[in-house]
Amino acid sequence: MSIVQIMHHLPSGPRAEGLHCLVRSLLIQIALVSSTCAVASSYPTKAVRFIMPNTVGTTVDNLGRIVAAKMSESLGQQIVCDNRGGAGGIIGMQLAAKASADGYTLVVTSTGVQVITPQIYKKLPYDPARDFIPISMFALTDNILVSNPAVPSKNVADLIAIAKSKPGELVMSNAGTGFQSHLAGVLFTHLTGLNIRHVPYKGGASLVAVIANESQLTIAPAPSVVPHIRAGKLRALGTGGERPSPFLPDVRPISETVPGYISTGWAGLLAPKGTPKDILNKLHENLAEVLHDASTRKLLETQGAEPWMTSTEEMVRQIKADYKRFGEAIRAANLAPQ
Repeated sequence: MSIVQIMHHLPSGPRAEGLHCLVRSLLIQIALVSSTCAVASSYPTKAVRFIMPNTVGTTVDNLGRIVAAKMSESLGQQIVCDNRGGAGGIIGMQLAAKASADGYTLVVTSTGVQVITPQIYKKLPYDPARDFIPISMFALTDNILVSNPAVPSKNVADLIAIAKSKPGELVMSNAGTGFQSHLAGVLFTHLTGLNIRHVPYKGGASLVAVIANESQLTIAPAPSVVPHIRAGKLRALGTGGERPSPFLPDVRPISETVPGYISTGWAGLLAPKGTPKDILNKLHENLAEVLHDASTRKLLETQGAEPWMTSTEEMVRQIKADYKRFGEAIRAANLAPQ
């Protein structure tokens, strides 16, 4: 029965006007909810785009592509990865913020894009909190403190002792000023009070420098250093998580020697503000299903990342905690907003 037909059966007259308004309002709301549910149940009916605010081949890009491929299989529609790297992720995030909120454009975010970039750029063409709705994080990576094997340290306590005996002599390379590896290193020297020189390189060249002993130390995400550790080219001294990394179970967390030191990275999925809740729920359920799949977990773990499913609220809490933690490192590094 249509709304018009239902209204026709209601009492008429001046006293019934209020009842007419109330019933009409309720019927419209029911129709809207029914329409939304119908859209969500059929979603997706075409290809979905994952905007990747990173360049091809980066850790976050690799992790995002694994999840995209597995979600594509489960949803029954192609997921296209659209790399829009540059400017600390601003280009890709701006594009995603302006996209239609219909579930067909999502964005793969990360610690650098969501936590660091908003604190080192004065003005963003989007609001990283208000313009997006968190769906879930899907991968966690510990930052690992590594040294060249020639450095006579087996753990964090050894390193601290050596650095104190040779102030200013040890060099800690990073992937560039303001990058996660730079801020992870600055936080370490800030909390320990060590005089270690921070030297920026371009991306992965910072690891090459440590392997060649041009630099003695670096702190970098597990996916980039674990293969070199296993090959004996780098020595792991400590992990940045609150507990030992499953990839390096014999290496103790840095926080056991340096209280308060936590440095981890993550990747997650966001939708533009206004995306219907039923579609968000469907995406969340689909991602949970994918992350519980053994083949997905194996692929993520091969990249050095732990599968990590969260609620929207848990993702927001993690972002806020990391914002504070990396904010401390940004201030310690005296980084002026660009």
